[in-house]
Amino acid sequence: MKVEVAYARPDVQVILEVDVPEGATVEEAIRHSGILERFPEIDPSTQKVGVFAKVAPLSQPLREWDRVEIYRPLIADPKAARRQRAQKDSARKEGSKREGNPPARKAPSTEPVKSDPEPADTKKPAE
Repeated sequence: MKVEVAYARPDVQVILEVDVPEGATVEEAIRHSGILERFPEIDPSTQKVGVFAKVAPLSQPLREWDRVEIYRPLIADPKAARRQRAQKDSARKEGSKREGNPPARKAPSTEPVKSDPEPADTKKPAE
């Protein structure tokens, strides 16, 4: 049966189509794909793997056209990184207020503009 094995680094992404026997596991698909030789930094025993974006054990059996994904370790905790960005944004806004920067401009009014009245010399004389 055919399955895919996917791995991505910042500089390259690879999806390999692999023929494996019926009932093959995630680990067997990874080993049959040859991806471990191509990317020696991959260590299935320590890295998370999954099938269609759901973390799965190496022993999970596969079905036809499943996509096995090998995940890289996170450099930073996403929640902590989000908190740090929020703190920086908050500090930047506070600093802007203290420096006396003018507030952001308001959007232009959507009210219709009244035209100027006609000059007196262009009006018709009263009868």
